Amino acid sequence: MTRFFIGTVLESNSCRRTMAGWREVLEGLDEDHRLMLEGGSLSQLFLRYPLTICHPIFVGMVYGILASMTLIVPFAYAGWEDSTGLQDMVIDWGTISLIFCAMTAILGGFSLLISSLFKRPPVRLENRRRYLFPVPFIGLLLLTWAMIGEAPEFVSSIGWFLAILPGPLYIHLSYAPRWRMLDRIDRGLDPFDGMKITIAPDNSLEPDELDDDDLDEVSLM
Repeated sequence: MTRFFIGTVLESNSCRRTMAGWREVLEGLDEDHRLMLEGGSLSQLFLRYPLTICHPIFVGMVYGILASMTLIVPFAYAGWEDSTGLQDMVIDWGTISLIFCAMTAILGGFSLLISSLFKRPPVRLENRRRYLFPVPFIGLLLLTWAMIGEAPEFVSSIGWFLAILPGPLYIHLSYAPRWRMLDRIDRGLDPFDGMKITIAPDNSLEPDELDDDDLDEVSLM
């Protein structure tokens, strides 16, 4: 069972010197911290590339592009129904796409800033995918209804919100804190410096659930 660690648990010298990359350092960490920093399949997909390329701002922009692509069909149908010219339809879709990308990129940068200020550990979202997965599809359905049907005005607003929400939420809770810590490792710095906890409390023991032996173990780390 994953434990709830308090304080900086690792004082690895390898984290304090310049090194070839962060992957070598992860091999020397305990299993809990290695899994936390490696992340799930989505994070590992982005982290296959250099940290500069997979910056949270760029990852947010990628999500904005993906979210925009899901709107092609609703925009095409709405343009066909309203007899809108192809050029006007492309301009409308392109405008919304640029707004999406700019918004998600800015939110990615803001999440990294918040992570740097509060120095919290990344939250693993693998066990919550079943809740997050349908959210953008619900948003897409609401947007489609608002574009081609007679839906109340608030339906469109809710649709936009749900369509955008999962990506920035994932970056804010999971990816941006993980990227910040890996970037510190890559620069030869201690990734846990200034952190009160080094593993997010999800899927772990709460402090009041720790027995005396657990507390002794935590204090020794």
